[in-house]
Amino acid sequence: MSTGSKTNAMSRKQALEAVRELPGEKDFVWDGVNEDDRPATDEELQEGLEAQRRKRGRPPGSGNKEQVAIRIDRDVLAAFRAGGPGWQTRMNQALREWLRTHPQS
Repeated sequence: MSTGSKTNAMSRKQALEAVRELPGEKDFVWDGVNEDDRPATDEELQEGLEAQRRKRGRPPGSGNKEQVAIRIDRDVLAAFRAGGPGWQTRMNQALREWLRTHPQS
């Protein structure tokens, strides 16, 4: 009986035995031929961890925006959304242009 992924022909027991047969980390010697096989240095590992931390979550905002609840006609909203990603930015630009052409007294 096979467990795990259907693409893996090894059983769990066979996989564990194969892992146990691998040489210990200190016994590994890079032959210098294939750069992809070179073990990562401590500095490279730290850089990778830092890069992962920076990429997580929402990117920082400009700090100039305020979240509000606003009701927009469905057809207007659909038209902006039809333009694809960035529709909120385009809607903000349209409102800014309207303010430029309609000065407030």
